Amino acid sequence: MVLRNLTISYEIIKCLKKPSLLGLQIRSISSLKVVWKKDTRLDEAIEQDKRYKLCARVVKEVLNEPGQVIPLRYLEKRRERLRLTSKAKSFIEMNPSLFEIYYDRIKPKSDLVQFIRPTPRLRAFLDEEQRIYAENEPLIVSKLCKLLMMAKDKVISADKLVHVKRDFGFPNDFLMKLVQKYPNYFRLTGLPEEGKSFLELVSWNPDFAKSKIEQRAEDEALQTGVRVRPNFNVKLPSGFFLRKEMREWTRDWLEQDYISPYGDVSHLDQASKEMEKRTVAVVHELLSLSLLKRVPVPTLGKFCHEFRFSNAFSSVFTRHSGIFYLSLKGGIKTAVLREAYKDDELVDRDPLLAIKDKFLSLLEQGWQERKDRLKQQREQVQKDRELILAAKSNEPRERLCD
Repeated sequence: MVLRNLTISYEIIKCLKKPSLLGLQIRSISSLKVVWKKDTRLDEAIEQDKRYKLCARVVKEVLNEPGQVIPLRYLEKRRERLRLTSKAKSFIEMNPSLFEIYYDRIKPKSDLVQFIRPTPRLRAFLDEEQRIYAENEPLIVSKLCKLLMMAKDKVISADKLVHVKRDFGFPNDFLMKLVQKYPNYFRLTGLPEEGKSFLELVSWNPDFAKSKIEQRAEDEALQTGVRVRPNFNVKLPSGFFLRKEMREWTRDWLEQDYISPYGDVSHLDQASKEMEKRTVAVVHELLSLSLLKRVPVPTLGKFCHEFRFSNAFSSVFTRHSGIFYLSLKGGIKTAVLREAYKDDELVDRDPLLAIKDKFLSLLEQGWQERKDRLKQQREQVQKDRELILAAKSNEPRERLCD
Protein backbone atom coordinates (compact mmCIF):
# COMPACT_ATOMS: atom_id res chain seq x y z
CA MET A 1 0.00 0.00 0.00
CA VAL A 2 1.31 3.42 -0.95
CA LEU A 3 1.45 5.54 2.17
CA ARG A 4 0.87 9.25 2.31
CA ASN A 5 4.00 11.25 1.85
CA LEU A 6 5.90 11.33 5.11
CA THR A 7 7.28 14.75 4.30
CA ILE A 8 3.94 16.50 4.81
CA SER A 9 4.43 18.48 7.96
CA TYR A 10 2.55 17.82 11.16
CA GLU A 11 1.01 21.28 11.06
CA ILE A 12 -0.78 20.73 7.77
CA ILE A 13 -1.93 17.25 8.79
CA LYS A 14 -3.64 18.75 11.83
CA CYS A 15 -5.41 21.26 9.61
CA LEU A 16 -6.51 18.66 7.09
CA LYS A 17 -7.87 15.97 9.43
CA LYS A 18 -11.48 16.48 8.47
CA PRO A 19 -14.15 14.05 7.21
CA SER A 20 -13.30 12.75 3.74
CA LEU A 21 -15.24 13.97 0.74
CA LEU A 22 -15.16 10.61 -1.05
CA GLY A 23 -17.24 10.54 -4.17
CA LEU A 24 -17.34 14.31 -4.50
CA GLN A 25 -15.67 16.10 -7.36
CA ILE A 26 -12.61 18.10 -6.34
CA ARG A 27 -13.80 21.66 -6.03
CA SER A 28 -12.40 24.46 -8.09
CA ILE A 29 -9.90 26.74 -6.43
CA SER A 30 -11.19 29.73 -8.36
CA SER A 31 -14.12 30.20 -5.96
CA LEU A 32 -11.95 30.02 -2.83
CA LYS A 33 -10.35 33.06 -1.22
CA VAL A 34 -6.81 32.82 0.14
CA VAL A 35 -5.67 35.69 2.35
CA TRP A 36 -2.07 36.77 1.87
CA LYS A 37 -0.16 36.96 5.14
CA LYS A 38 3.16 38.72 5.61
CA ASP A 39 6.06 36.49 6.71
CA THR A 40 8.47 38.80 8.52
CA ARG A 41 11.34 36.31 8.73
CA LEU A 42 11.33 35.49 5.02
CA ASP A 43 11.11 39.20 4.22
CA GLU A 44 14.17 39.70 6.44
CA ALA A 45 16.07 37.11 4.40
CA ILE A 46 15.47 39.23 1.29
CA GLU A 47 16.25 42.50 3.07
CA GLN A 48 19.61 41.17 4.29
CA ASP A 49 20.81 40.83 0.70
CA LYS A 50 20.22 44.46 -0.31
CA ARG A 51 23.71 45.74 0.53
CA TYR A 52 25.37 42.67 -0.94
CA LYS A 53 23.45 43.03 -4.21
CA LEU A 54 24.27 46.73 -4.45
CA CYS A 55 28.00 46.01 -4.09
CA ALA A 56 27.77 43.17 -6.61
CA ARG A 57 26.09 45.51 -9.15
CA VAL A 58 28.84 48.12 -8.86
CA VAL A 59 31.58 45.47 -9.13
CA LYS A 60 29.94 44.08 -12.26
CA GLU A 61 29.72 47.60 -13.72
CA VAL A 62 33.43 48.28 -13.24
CA LEU A 63 34.56 44.84 -14.42
CA ASN A 64 32.63 45.31 -17.68
CA GLU A 65 34.64 48.48 -18.47
CA PRO A 66 37.69 48.34 -20.80
CA GLY A 67 40.69 47.49 -18.67
CA GLN A 68 38.33 47.09 -15.68
CA VAL A 69 38.86 50.73 -14.69
CA ILE A 70 36.54 53.72 -14.86
CA PRO A 71 36.76 57.47 -14.14
CA LEU A 72 35.03 58.16 -10.85
CA ARG A 73 32.89 60.88 -12.39
CA TYR A 74 31.58 58.41 -15.00
CA LEU A 75 30.45 56.10 -12.21
CA GLU A 76 28.81 59.08 -10.50
CA LYS A 77 26.70 59.68 -13.61
CA ARG A 78 25.38 56.11 -13.37
CA ARG A 79 24.20 56.42 -9.78
CA GLU A 80 20.52 56.30 -10.63
CA ARG A 81 20.83 53.22 -12.84
CA LEU A 82 22.95 51.44 -10.22
CA ARG A 83 20.52 52.56 -7.50
CA LEU A 84 23.30 54.08 -5.40
CA THR A 85 21.91 55.96 -2.42
CA SER A 86 25.13 57.93 -1.85
CA LYS A 87 27.71 59.63 -4.04
CA ALA A 88 29.99 57.26 -5.93
CA LYS A 89 33.07 58.40 -4.00
CA SER A 90 31.28 57.83 -0.68
CA PHE A 91 30.35 54.33 -1.82
CA ILE A 92 34.01 53.59 -2.64
CA GLU A 93 35.11 54.89 0.76
CA MET A 94 32.44 52.85 2.57
CA ASN A 95 33.58 49.66 0.82
CA PRO A 96 37.40 49.91 0.88
CA SER A 97 37.97 46.24 0.06
CA LEU A 98 36.46 46.60 -3.43
CA PHE A 99 38.14 49.51 -5.21
CA GLU A 100 41.05 51.87 -4.90
CA ILE A 101 41.21 55.42 -6.22
CA TYR A 102 44.13 56.60 -8.36
CA TYR A 103 44.82 59.41 -10.81
CA ASP A 104 45.10 59.09 -14.58
CA ARG A 105 44.17 60.89 -17.79
CA ILE A 106 41.08 60.11 -19.84
CA LYS A 107 42.91 61.41 -22.93
CA PRO A 108 46.70 61.76 -23.40
CA LYS A 109 46.77 65.54 -22.94
CA SER A 110 43.82 65.94 -20.56
CA ASP A 111 44.08 66.78 -16.87
CA LEU A 112 44.56 64.12 -14.25
CA VAL A 113 41.26 62.86 -12.82
CA GLN A 114 40.27 60.24 -10.28
CA PHE A 115 39.83 56.67 -11.54
CA ILE A 116 38.85 53.53 -9.66
CA ARG A 117 40.13 50.00 -10.15
CA PRO A 118 39.68 46.66 -8.33
CA THR A 119 41.81 46.17 -5.25
CA PRO A 120 44.23 43.20 -5.11
CA ARG A 121 41.82 41.62 -2.63
CA LEU A 122 38.92 41.87 -5.09
CA ARG A 123 41.07 40.34 -7.84
CA ALA A 124 42.00 37.49 -5.49
CA PHE A 125 38.28 36.93 -4.86
CA LEU A 126 37.60 36.83 -8.61
CA ASP A 127 40.24 34.11 -8.99
CA GLU A 128 38.62 32.17 -6.14
CA GLU A 129 35.23 32.61 -7.80
CA GLN A 130 36.51 30.92 -10.96
CA ARG A 131 37.92 28.07 -8.89
CA ILE A 132 34.52 27.49 -7.24
CA TYR A 133 32.76 27.57 -10.61
CA ALA A 134 35.21 24.99 -11.99
CA GLU A 135 34.82 22.81 -8.92
CA ASN A 136 31.02 22.85 -9.27
CA GLU A 137 30.82 22.55 -13.06
CA PRO A 138 28.95 19.20 -12.94
CA LEU A 139 26.28 20.87 -10.79
CA ILE A 140 26.00 23.79 -13.22
CA VAL A 141 25.69 21.38 -16.18
CA SER A 142 22.94 19.42 -14.41
CA LYS A 143 21.02 22.62 -13.58
CA LEU A 144 21.15 23.79 -17.19
CA CYS A 145 20.09 20.38 -18.46
CA LYS A 146 17.19 20.29 -16.00
CA LEU A 147 15.94 23.71 -17.16
CA LEU A 148 15.95 22.49 -20.77
CA MET A 149 14.39 19.13 -19.86
CA MET A 150 11.41 20.88 -18.24
CA ALA A 151 10.96 23.24 -21.19
CA LYS A 152 8.58 22.79 -24.09
CA ASP A 153 10.47 21.24 -27.05
CA LYS A 154 13.59 21.15 -24.78
CA VAL A 155 14.73 24.58 -25.98
CA ILE A 156 15.02 28.00 -24.27
CA SER A 157 16.00 31.42 -25.58
CA ALA A 158 19.69 32.10 -24.88
CA ASP A 159 18.86 35.68 -23.92
CA LYS A 160 16.42 34.49 -21.27
CA LEU A 161 19.00 32.10 -19.82
CA VAL A 162 21.58 34.90 -19.65
CA HIS A 163 18.99 37.04 -17.85
CA VAL A 164 18.59 34.44 -15.07
CA LYS A 165 22.24 33.36 -14.76
CA ARG A 166 22.61 35.07 -11.35
CA ASP A 167 19.43 33.44 -10.03
CA PHE A 168 20.75 29.95 -10.77
CA GLY A 169 24.44 30.57 -10.09
CA PHE A 170 25.70 30.33 -13.67
CA PRO A 171 29.04 32.02 -14.53
CA ASN A 172 29.15 34.88 -17.03
CA ASP A 173 30.55 32.74 -19.85
CA PHE A 174 28.40 29.68 -19.17
CA LEU A 175 26.79 29.58 -22.63
CA MET A 176 29.91 29.59 -24.78
CA LYS A 177 32.00 27.55 -22.37
CA LEU A 178 29.51 24.78 -21.66
CA VAL A 179 28.21 24.49 -25.23
CA GLN A 180 31.75 23.95 -26.50
CA LYS A 181 32.72 21.60 -23.67
CA TYR A 182 29.52 19.52 -23.59
CA PRO A 183 28.28 19.10 -27.20
CA ASN A 184 26.60 15.88 -26.06
CA TYR A 185 24.19 18.00 -23.99
CA PHE A 186 23.92 21.46 -25.54
CA ARG A 187 23.60 23.07 -28.96
CA LEU A 188 23.22 26.77 -29.82
CA THR A 189 20.96 27.50 -32.77
CA GLY A 190 19.49 30.58 -34.43
CA LEU A 191 21.16 33.90 -35.17
CA PRO A 192 23.25 35.09 -32.20
CA GLU A 193 24.29 38.25 -34.05
CA GLU A 194 20.62 39.25 -34.23
CA GLY A 195 19.86 38.29 -30.65
CA LYS A 196 17.76 35.32 -31.74
CA SER A 197 19.78 32.38 -30.47
CA PHE A 198 18.41 29.39 -28.59
CA LEU A 199 19.91 26.70 -26.43
CA GLU A 200 18.72 23.19 -27.27
CA LEU A 201 19.05 19.97 -25.33
CA VAL A 202 20.92 17.42 -27.45
CA SER A 203 20.48 14.32 -25.32
CA TRP A 204 18.27 13.32 -22.39
CA ASN A 205 20.01 12.18 -19.22
CA PRO A 206 17.61 10.10 -17.11
CA ASP A 207 19.73 10.79 -14.03
CA PHE A 208 18.73 14.45 -14.27
CA ALA A 209 15.02 13.69 -14.82
CA LYS A 210 14.32 13.42 -11.13
CA SER A 211 12.84 16.33 -9.22
CA LYS A 212 13.79 17.45 -5.74
CA ILE A 213 10.50 16.01 -4.45
CA GLU A 214 11.02 12.65 -6.16
CA GLN A 215 14.58 12.43 -4.86
CA ARG A 216 13.40 13.25 -1.34
CA ALA A 217 10.77 10.48 -1.49
CA GLU A 218 13.40 7.99 -2.62
CA ASP A 219 15.77 9.02 0.18
CA GLU A 220 13.02 8.66 2.79
CA ALA A 221 12.06 5.24 1.44
CA LEU A 222 15.67 4.09 1.79
CA GLN A 223 15.85 5.42 5.35
CA THR A 224 12.52 4.02 6.55
CA GLY A 225 12.13 0.93 4.40
CA VAL A 226 8.62 2.13 3.55
CA ARG A 227 7.51 3.20 0.10
CA VAL A 228 6.89 6.94 0.09
CA ARG A 229 4.67 8.70 -2.40
CA PRO A 230 6.25 11.89 -3.83
CA ASN A 231 4.40 14.94 -2.59
CA PHE A 232 4.88 18.52 -1.53
CA ASN A 233 6.14 19.50 1.90
CA VAL A 234 3.45 21.88 3.13
CA LYS A 235 4.42 24.17 5.98
CA LEU A 236 1.91 26.76 7.10
CA PRO A 237 3.49 29.93 8.52
CA SER A 238 2.95 30.81 12.17
CA GLY A 239 -0.46 32.36 12.80
CA PHE A 240 -1.78 31.31 9.38
CA PHE A 241 -5.08 29.43 9.31
CA LEU A 242 -6.98 27.96 6.38
CA ARG A 243 -10.74 28.32 6.09
CA LYS A 244 -12.71 25.07 6.05
CA GLU A 245 -13.29 25.17 2.29
CA MET A 246 -9.61 25.76 1.67
CA ARG A 247 -8.58 22.96 4.04
CA GLU A 248 -10.81 20.54 2.17
CA TRP A 249 -9.51 21.65 -1.20
CA THR A 250 -5.88 21.46 -0.05
CA ARG A 251 -6.37 17.96 1.36
CA ASP A 252 -7.92 16.72 -1.86
CA TRP A 253 -5.28 18.47 -3.94
CA LEU A 254 -2.45 16.81 -1.97
CA GLU A 255 -4.09 13.42 -2.48
CA GLN A 256 -3.81 13.78 -6.26
CA ASP A 257 -0.87 12.01 -7.87
CA TYR A 258 2.33 14.03 -8.11
CA ILE A 259 3.17 15.02 -11.70
CA SER A 260 6.87 15.22 -12.42
CA PRO A 261 8.07 18.48 -13.99
CA TYR A 262 10.14 16.34 -16.37
CA GLY A 263 7.20 14.33 -17.67
CA ASP A 264 5.43 14.82 -21.00
CA VAL A 265 2.31 16.92 -20.44
CA SER A 266 1.51 17.80 -24.05
CA HIS A 267 -1.75 15.82 -23.71
CA LEU A 268 -2.97 17.80 -20.67
CA ASP A 269 -5.50 20.60 -20.95
CA GLN A 270 -4.13 23.92 -19.70
CA ALA A 271 -7.14 24.40 -17.38
CA SER A 272 -7.12 20.89 -15.93
CA LYS A 273 -6.42 20.08 -12.29
CA GLU A 274 -3.51 17.93 -13.45
CA MET A 275 -1.93 20.93 -15.14
CA GLU A 276 -2.34 22.90 -11.90
CA LYS A 277 -0.41 20.15 -10.11
CA ARG A 278 2.25 20.13 -12.79
CA THR A 279 2.65 23.93 -12.68
CA VAL A 280 3.25 23.83 -8.94
CA ALA A 281 5.77 21.01 -9.48
CA VAL A 282 7.67 23.01 -12.10
CA VAL A 283 7.76 26.16 -9.96
CA HIS A 284 8.89 24.10 -6.96
CA GLU A 285 11.70 22.58 -9.04
CA LEU A 286 12.77 25.96 -10.45
CA LEU A 287 13.00 27.45 -6.97
CA SER A 288 14.87 24.35 -5.76
CA LEU A 289 17.42 24.80 -8.55
CA SER A 290 17.84 28.51 -7.83
CA LEU A 291 20.75 29.73 -5.77
CA LEU A 292 18.73 31.30 -2.94
CA LYS A 293 15.57 29.19 -3.34
CA ARG A 294 13.71 32.32 -4.37
CA VAL A 295 13.18 34.08 -7.70
CA PRO A 296 11.36 37.31 -8.62
CA VAL A 297 7.95 36.51 -10.08
CA PRO A 298 8.51 38.72 -13.17
CA THR A 299 11.62 36.64 -13.92
CA LEU A 300 9.61 33.41 -13.78
CA GLY A 301 6.96 35.09 -15.92
CA LYS A 302 9.43 35.42 -18.78
CA PHE A 303 9.29 31.62 -19.16
CA CYS A 304 5.52 31.17 -19.44
CA HIS A 305 5.80 29.78 -22.97
CA GLU A 306 8.76 27.49 -22.27
CA PHE A 307 7.27 25.94 -19.13
CA ARG A 308 3.63 26.02 -20.25
CA PHE A 309 2.53 28.42 -17.52
CA SER A 310 -0.86 30.06 -17.87
CA ASN A 311 -1.14 33.85 -17.85
CA ALA A 312 -2.40 33.63 -14.26
CA PHE A 313 0.39 31.30 -13.08
CA SER A 314 1.49 33.73 -10.34
CA SER A 315 -1.69 32.97 -8.39
CA VAL A 316 -0.19 29.60 -7.36
CA PHE A 317 2.01 31.43 -4.84
CA THR A 318 -0.97 32.55 -2.78
CA ARG A 319 -3.17 29.53 -3.48
CA HIS A 320 -0.40 27.25 -2.22
CA SER A 321 0.81 29.41 0.63
CA GLY A 322 2.04 26.39 2.58
CA ILE A 323 4.52 25.60 -0.22
CA PHE A 324 5.46 29.10 -1.39
CA TYR A 325 5.65 32.57 0.08
CA LEU A 326 5.02 35.62 -2.06
CA SER A 327 7.16 38.44 -0.71
CA LEU A 328 6.41 42.05 -1.63
CA LYS A 329 9.68 43.35 -0.17
CA GLY A 330 11.26 46.19 -2.10
CA GLY A 331 8.21 46.62 -4.32
CA ILE A 332 9.07 43.40 -6.21
CA LYS A 333 7.05 40.20 -5.99
CA THR A 334 9.43 37.38 -5.09
CA ALA A 335 8.49 33.71 -4.93
CA VAL A 336 10.15 31.94 -1.99
CA LEU A 337 10.28 28.20 -1.34
CA ARG A 338 9.18 27.82 2.29
CA GLU A 339 10.76 24.42 2.97
CA ALA A 340 14.21 25.78 2.09
CA TYR A 341 14.19 28.23 5.02
CA LYS A 342 14.13 28.07 8.78
CA ASP A 343 13.12 31.54 9.89
CA ASP A 344 15.36 33.81 7.76
CA GLU A 345 18.17 31.28 7.23
CA LEU A 346 18.62 28.90 4.30
CA VAL A 347 18.70 25.28 5.43
CA ASP A 348 19.20 23.85 1.95
CA ARG A 349 22.34 25.64 0.78
CA ASP A 350 23.56 25.44 -2.80
CA PRO A 351 27.32 24.68 -3.04
CA LEU A 352 27.68 27.70 -5.34
CA LEU A 353 26.71 29.94 -2.43
CA ALA A 354 30.36 29.63 -1.37
CA ILE A 355 30.97 32.47 -3.86
CA LYS A 356 28.50 34.72 -2.06
CA ASP A 357 29.97 33.78 1.31
CA LYS A 358 33.48 34.73 0.22
CA PHE A 359 32.27 38.01 -1.30
CA LEU A 360 30.45 38.88 1.93
CA SER A 361 33.61 38.06 3.89
CA LEU A 362 35.55 40.43 1.63
CA LEU A 363 32.98 43.19 2.19
CA GLU A 364 32.96 42.67 5.95
CA GLN A 365 36.75 42.95 6.09
CA GLY A 366 36.54 46.34 4.46
CA TRP A 367 33.67 47.47 6.67
CA GLN A 368 35.59 46.49 9.79
CA GLU A 369 38.74 48.27 8.60
CA ARG A 370 36.76 51.44 7.94
CA LYS A 371 35.07 51.16 11.33
CA ASP A 372 38.45 50.74 13.07
CA ARG A 373 39.94 53.67 11.15
CA LEU A 374 37.06 55.97 12.04
CA LYS A 375 37.34 54.89 15.67
CA GLN A 376 41.06 55.74 15.69
CA GLN A 377 40.33 59.11 14.15
CA ARG A 378 37.72 59.88 16.81
CA GLU A 379 40.09 58.81 19.57
CA GLN A 380 42.86 60.99 18.13
CA VAL A 381 40.54 63.99 17.93
CA GLN A 382 39.55 63.40 21.56
CA LYS A 383 43.20 63.19 22.63
CA ASP A 384 44.04 66.42 20.76
CA ARG A 385 41.10 68.16 22.41
CA GLU A 386 42.22 67.01 25.85
CA LEU A 387 45.79 68.21 25.21
CA ILE A 388 44.55 71.63 24.14
CA LEU A 389 42.35 71.91 27.24
CA ALA A 390 45.23 70.79 29.47
CA ALA A 391 47.59 73.34 27.90
CA LYS A 392 45.06 76.11 28.43
CA SER A 393 44.53 75.17 32.06
CA ASN A 394 48.29 75.36 32.71
CA GLU A 395 48.70 78.82 31.19
CA PRO A 396 49.49 81.56 33.87
CA ARG A 397 46.57 83.85 34.43
CA GLU A 398 47.20 87.60 34.10
CA ARG A 399 46.31 89.71 37.10
CA LEU A 400 43.94 92.45 36.06
CA CYS A 401 44.80 94.64 39.06
CA ASP A 402 46.94 94.64 42.19
